[in-house]
Amino acid sequence: MLWSEVYRPKRCEDIIGQDAVIRYLVSFADAGSVPHMILSGPHGTGKTVAVECLAKRLYGENWEANTTVLSAADLLGRGRSALETDERFAQIYRKDQSLIVNFKYIVKWYASMRPLDADFKLMVFEDAEGLTFEAQQALRRTMERYSATCRFIFVTTRPSAIIPAIASRCLPLFFAPLESALIRTRLAEILAAEAATCPADDIDLIVHAARGDLRRAITYLQIVAGAGEEIDLAEVARSETSNVATSAFEALRAGNFAAARSIAESLMIEYGLPAREVVGELRRAVRREYNHPALAIALADADCQLGHNANDFVQINALLARIAREVSSEESTAAL
Repeated sequence: MLWSEVYRPKRCEDIIGQDAVIRYLVSFADAGSVPHMILSGPHGTGKTVAVECLAKRLYGENWEANTTVLSAADLLGRGRSALETDERFAQIYRKDQSLIVNFKYIVKWYASMRPLDADFKLMVFEDAEGLTFEAQQALRRTMERYSATCRFIFVTTRPSAIIPAIASRCLPLFFAPLESALIRTRLAEILAAEAATCPADDIDLIVHAARGDLRRAITYLQIVAGAGEEIDLAEVARSETSNVATSAFEALRAGNFAAARSIAESLMIEYGLPAREVVGELRRAVRREYNHPALAIALADADCQLGHNANDFVQINALLARIAREVSSEESTAAL
């Protein structure tokens, strides 16, 4: 089992490096009064687990029944077919309606559910930067209608992507990258619990490579401790996501856009890469496999758009479509 899951915090007090934020969350839970919130910060700093610990402290054994977690990627990033096949939405999804209409209906349905032995429930939007402007406008109206019985929490790496109409209704809480000393101490505790060892030099490399991301540091630690031999941590950090990005590019060359899109989205959803890092991985894959000026321009354009707070999933999908067109056109010309 992954150490990052084994040593996942179970209580608010177990979350390290976010003392000020945790004090707020504990006070909200103990008072039984939670505002709408925007939890922002880099990956691996404790945002999602903090919401889980808040819910446990607030609702006790009923925390799962009173907490609805929805991903922007699930609701909007993957299109209507994903909603149609998701068992959570099977009884809600309407084939004859557009994606945004289904989004509104799903959110309204969950928000209107009565809380179990509580005054209100929590609705959590993970990867909230993936919510389109239209989706956020719809959410604003839902927040107004159901604020008495539902609190909305937006978890994001990019708070600027949240529209002012929603941001003004939420308390912003920032999760900072963890200090190196805290990560080093936590890794030592895990090694002791696992009766494992790791050279001090490797610990230093892990802490440096993690860049304040505790989850990433624990993952690297498990890899190094289990390797039984000297390994290149920089290569470990790059190789897996690099291989995934290369697979996405190969799928595009094979004409399988759906597979490429699914693979690219997994880099954001499963590996936790920001969209601009996904573009960087794709750039490296293109340079290795198919270095072409038109693709370099497409990648630069996508990076520029993402730098101006464009929707992550929309821009990645647009980039993949552009790469597919360029590759198809070039290979068709070469075949003549």
